[in-house]
Amino acid sequence: MPGPGEYVPDVTAGVTRPEDLPAARVEHRSRNYAARCCPRCGRRAGRYARDTRLLHDLGDPRSGRPSDLLVTCSRHRCRPCGRCCAADLSDLAAPKSPDTHRVQRLAIRLVVEDSLPYRAASWHRWRDQRVFVPYATIQNWVEDAGEKKSSHHGHHLPRHDAG
Repeated sequence: MPGPGEYVPDVTAGVTRPEDLPAARVEHRSRNYAARCCPRCGRRAGRYARDTRLLHDLGDPRSGRPSDLLVTCSRHRCRPCGRCCAADLSDLAAPKSPDTHRVQRLAIRLVVEDSLPYRAASWHRWRDQRVFVPYATIQNWVEDAGEKKSSHHGHHLPRHDAG
């Protein structure tokens, strides 16, 4: 094990394709319920299927591996109103997002608070937390959050009256 102050090169330096990055450590979670309340009518909705969702989480820089959450979740159907719904995963990730809220918050913080460009923020996510997030995804997150203001538009420049 390297001692303090000893330089240890990053084993992923020079990797240009996400497929070539180290395999992730997978942590299993379950949101598998026999029944849930229907969001429309409030009655009992029984489980009719199970599904899995893979979420990318902050990794472990010591082992040099990313972390993934493999969440088993249940799908429910309310017989009285006919509505189908899945178990709630909103505390872990946004709908249809492959990344957890923790990954999103840290990436947005890098861009907004540290004023890093999107590409650099993407690299920092890999270097510090071993999670690969494309820079365009980080740009979308920041724009959705409404945090970064564009400074190259003319209406953001101070007015200079000749008066």
